Amino acid sequence: MITWRVGHENSRSAARGASWWWPVGWLLAAGWAAAFPLVSDVGTHRVWGVCAAVGYSAAAVAARVLPRPRAVRVPVVLALAGAVVLPLLLLVLTGQAQSEVDVIERSGRLLYATGTPYLDAPRRVEEYTPYLPGMALLGIPRALLGEHGWAARYFGDARVWCAAVFLACLVASRAVVRQRPGGSAHGDARFAAVTAVLIASPVVALPLCVSGVDLPLAGLCVLAIAFAVRGRPVAAGLVLAAACSLKWTAWPAIPVVVALLGCAWGARPALRCAGTAVAGTAVLVLPSALLSPGPMVEQVLAFPTGRGELATPATSPLPGRLLAEQGATGWAVAVTLLVCGASAVGLSLVLRPPRDAVGAADRLAIGLSIAFLLAPAGRFGYLALPVLLVVWARSVGAGSVGARWSGTGSSGTRSVSARSSGTESAPQDRDADAQLATAGVGRRS
Repeated sequence: MITWRVGHENSRSAARGASWWWPVGWLLAAGWAAAFPLVSDVGTHRVWGVCAAVGYSAAAVAARVLPRPRAVRVPVVLALAGAVVLPLLLLVLTGQAQSEVDVIERSGRLLYATGTPYLDAPRRVEEYTPYLPGMALLGIPRALLGEHGWAARYFGDARVWCAAVFLACLVASRAVVRQRPGGSAHGDARFAAVTAVLIASPVVALPLCVSGVDLPLAGLCVLAIAFAVRGRPVAAGLVLAAACSLKWTAWPAIPVVVALLGCAWGARPALRCAGTAVAGTAVLVLPSALLSPGPMVEQVLAFPTGRGELATPATSPLPGRLLAEQGATGWAVAVTLLVCGASAVGLSLVLRPPRDAVGAADRLAIGLSIAFLLAPAGRFGYLALPVLLVVWARSVGAGSVGARWSGTGSSGTRSVSARSSGTESAPQDRDADAQLATAGVGRRS
């Protein structure tokens, strides 16, 4: 009886704590969004800030006054409506966007008309294309649909396709990591809930509405990790090739995924993944590189790193940028620190390769954070990608699954093929959803 009372009181205390956690979280998001109309001079940020602040505030009120479980579901819907749906529709249909959207759509027109997304002699920053050729594919709908009519404006907007690729990859990653066909309803519902909160949060909602340029890269990276966890090296390599054809900042994902495959599945699958990723990237990038070698080097490599003929607008006061502003010596110090950080992450992949989705996502997040912080030019918004990786790995339900499972009979008994020459028997198959609650405390690299 005493034990039951103590447990009951503990559960009630936890429920009371949870009832305050959600309203406080939504209020913090509302405060963050409300700051944009006051301090930002970017029109798209101001529009998003007004809409999102209203949505987050309504979510905070609903989370406080509604009974459970509506106190969780309804606020998420309100936050999505105010921070994603309304501002995205408003910005797209009125033609307001950050310069990245115009760059993608212009490069799509160029790719469609000339076979290369790069202008030969750009004179303004807006005429530069600091992305690899794959990004231009997201601008092809604009080239095909034009801008006449609301349907053409909406479905031709690059942000819509960036968001579509991102969401499709998130959904596909959940399907890939299921240990049994169909998975469990609880696991799917849990992943859907976490994904909805993530999309409604300012980390994703703001870039999705105003630019969306980094979201496809994030989605493809998590999907590649999911394929690697399930022991599908060719699929992982193809997805990596797609990511690496968008931006060269996706290239660190190749050694991370290869290390995961090598640790969990052996050298041969790792080499197959690496070969597929490199070959696929070459197929997607080389045609434009051969057609416009000079403009591609200038716009994709020199310009984003602050060594181009024109200054990059990516001037957030991150450590690498602050060092680069000190002149040639400061730029050299920033690059040296960047190389040292990349080498440290690379060495860790050799000495302690990741064994599961959490380990791989964390290692990639660390590497990208170092790159974004120490790069001579960058933006705070780039740091959303590491956050996405960390949250996804702990919500997708992969748990500590990082080895090859093979069926051995109709009874469902399974065995795991270890990296060593011997074969070890696997523990009883556990549902990926049951591991979700402990994904953050499972095996990690």
